[in-house]
Amino acid sequence: MNGERSSRALARIEAALERIQAATRQGASNSAGSEELTDLLTRHEKLRAAVTDSLAELDQLIEGAQA
Repeated sequence: MNGERSSRALARIEAALERIQAATRQGASNSAGSEELTDLLTRHEKLRAAVTDSLAELDQLIEGAQA
């Protein structure tokens, strides 16, 4: 059950990243705001990595508690 939550959370993160990447492609021709978008993408990737790491830690803790 907790594995399902982790999978759903990762799926939501992936979907958000895809939306950001689509917006980047769409806005690539527009130079205004491209620095902001690049910054947003960088921050998003850092957040995504942190969430992924946290979920992996939670999975390990849950597995340890169930053992």
